[in-house]
Amino acid sequence: MSIKIYIDQGHNPMGFNTGAEGNGFFEQDITYEIGTRLANLLRANPEFEVRVSRPTPESVLGTNNSSSLTARVRDANSWGADVFLSLHTNAAARESASGSEALVYSYSSTVARELAEDILEELTETTGLRNRGVIERPGLYVLRRTNMPAVLVEMGFISNPGDAELMAYSPDLFARGIYRGILEYYDLA
Repeated sequence: MSIKIYIDQGHNPMGFNTGAEGNGFFEQDITYEIGTRLANLLRANPEFEVRVSRPTPESVLGTNNSSSLTARVRDANSWGADVFLSLHTNAAARESASGSEALVYSYSSTVARELAEDILEELTETTGLRNRGVIERPGLYVLRRTNMPAVLVEMGFISNPGDAELMAYSPDLFARGIYRGILEYYDLA
């Protein structure tokens, strides 16, 4: 039986629930591109089944911020995903902030925490960005309301010129790093 991975390409391309902007790039474009490439890697492996939240770059979920998040969670829950991965770019007031981090509902959620750790280790190896670690964030809707272990990956800082360019111009590095982290977690590497 295949492992069902739900990839939430964070944010909408227009209107409401759009993502951060930085250095001429848009979070929703970066998350769409990396999420699509990650989905393609997973689909090429018979161990996995994949569903994405945004099948096209123009896909808009919901009618406001709240219903956008609800639509993503409801889709993953009704599909019966084994894992929910939400892809994002980070942003900070300090341009020097850099690196990848992962958010989980609770450290006691062993599956989510260990998957997050494996993803971060592999992202660091493929991208060279600093591993900023796993952070507990029980208040985030997509981590709190999913019926399966969930990890929100802040792949890099869109507010940092180097991170932003790496995410925008080398999306395969991020897709491959996350993919390798998933393989590592499931002992398929």
